[in-house]
Amino acid sequence: MADETVAAPALRKEIRDRAGDGRAEVFVVCPALDAPIRHWLSELDRILDDTHRRLDASLAGLSELGIEADGSVGSADPVQAIEEALRVFGADEIIISTHPPGHSGWLEMRVVARVRELHRLPITHVIVDLDQEQDGNGSRD
Repeated sequence: MADETVAAPALRKEIRDRAGDGRAEVFVVCPALDAPIRHWLSELDRILDDTHRRLDASLAGLSELGIEADGSVGSADPVQAIEEALRVFGADEIIISTHPPGHSGWLEMRVVARVRELHRLPITHVIVDLDQEQDGNGSRD
């Protein structure tokens, strides 16, 4: 489960480490989130396009690591998006990627804590600082 951090190297590394020999089944969920204007109908197409691009970048990055993954765009509420994904994908573990404290709306909304309260599955929280994830050219991965 990730939004803006979905294609970050730190998250891909965590998934690669957990995938081990590459035979793990991975399902990536990106909630369709945006700024408070996300509810404006005129913005819906742009929001969904942006979310699909982030999801596609994550799946391509995992593929480069030899990990085949599938994914979907989920509900705007990340907890609800996880619930939806678990109905179609029987996960053994949940990985949630967020921005660092102070920069993460999900942490302010207690997403990680709420998911831990709802599920007995192992839950890994990966913190991604996109500013530190830049390559030598100053562009984000």
